[in-house]
Amino acid sequence: MVNAKLGDWRGKDVLDRDGEKIGKLEDVYVDTETDTEEFGTIKEGLISKHLTFVPLQDVSASPDYLQVMVTKSLVKEAPNIDTDAELSTFDEEGVYRHYGLTYPAPATPSGRRLGRR
Repeated sequence: MVNAKLGDWRGKDVLDRDGEKIGKLEDVYVDTETDTEEFGTIKEGLISKHLTFVPLQDVSASPDYLQVMVTKSLVKEAPNIDTDAELSTFDEEGVYRHYGLTYPAPATPSGRRLGRR
């Protein structure tokens, strides 16, 4: 994991595992039970803007960009939400499943695992 403050990541370019630019980091979502940075969002779309999720596991950082360990094409196919929408419990599970990650059932009263920071 990267030794940086979450606020320092916003606005940085996000590159895929091959060094291809995916977009700029919009928000960071943490696991509310472990306080681990799980996903970031990237704003996409020319007319209808939406946020696409990208996993932050094994992310590496430089002063100018973050590099994630997935391909740009996998990110482009990932679940997304409107820029002013909240991620539902159903959507959370879909984001984990899309990237082949295990979705641990949340023990929170809200039934949600991820929170935006």
